[in-house]
Amino acid sequence: MIDTHSHIYGLEFDTDRDEVVGRAREAGVEAIFLPNINAETIQPMLQLCGQYPGYCFPMMGLHPEDVKEDFSSVLARMHEILLQTPTPYIAIGEVGLDFYWDETYREQQLEAFESQICWVRDLSLPVVIHSRNAHRELLEVMERHRSDGLTGIFHCFGGTLEEARELLSFPGFVLGIGGILTYKKSTLPEVLREVPMERVVVETDAPYLSPVPYRGKRNESAYVVYTLQRLAEVYGCTPTEMEEMTNKNVKRIFNLGN
Repeated sequence: MIDTHSHIYGLEFDTDRDEVVGRAREAGVEAIFLPNINAETIQPMLQLCGQYPGYCFPMMGLHPEDVKEDFSSVLARMHEILLQTPTPYIAIGEVGLDFYWDETYREQQLEAFESQICWVRDLSLPVVIHSRNAHRELLEVMERHRSDGLTGIFHCFGGTLEEARELLSFPGFVLGIGGILTYKKSTLPEVLREVPMERVVVETDAPYLSPVPYRGKRNESAYVVYTLQRLAEVYGCTPTEMEEMTNKNVKRIFNLGN
C-alpha cells in the first residue's frame, strides 16, 4: 500500500512520530507521500524525509487555507526552494481552492492556484489538488490547462458521480480516496462503483479523517489499510488485488516505474 497523502510531519505527531512510521511499515505501507502546507512546514517535512529516505517523499505547495495577503512572497520562496533543494520533490501539493469556511482571500486563492498549476506544467510534476466548496471554480482553472498534459490526484474526493466524471474527464488524474469511504452514511461506495479501478488511489490525510474503526481519533498512515479493505469490498475484489491496482495507479501518476 502507498499512503498518497499524509501530514505526519505535523505537531500532532511530535511525541511518537517514529512509532507512527513503524506502525505504517508493520501494516504494509511501503511509502508515504507528504504534501506541504505552508512555509513553516517545509523544514519538518524535509527532516522527516531525511530520516526515512526512500520511504517518505515530499511535495511542495501552499495549501489554499494558508493563502493570505502575502501569498506572492510565500510562493516565490517556495518556488526558489523547489528549484534549489537537492531533495527530489515527488509532486506539487497540497494546492487548490477552499471556500468552505471563509472567502476573504478568494481571489488570492485563485491566483495562487493558477501560479502553482504553472509550476506543474513547467516542471512536469504531478499535482495534488485540494478542493472544498469550489468545484466549479476548480474546473474553470483546470479547463485552461486541459492541453498541458497535467497528471495528479484530486485529494479527499467525496463528491457526486457527476463531479467524479467531471474531474476524471482530465485523463491524467485519479481520485484520492480516504477514510470517508468507511463512514456509515457515506455515498462514496455507490459513486465509486461507477468509477474504473484504474482511476483511484488510497490516502489517509493524517491526522484528519480517520477511517472506521478509528473515526474521531488521530489518523495515521497505518490506517490506510481500512480504506483499502473497504475499497476492495466496493469493487468486489480481494484486498491484495485492490492493493496491486492502487499501487499501479500511483506509480503511473508519479512516474515511479515498476
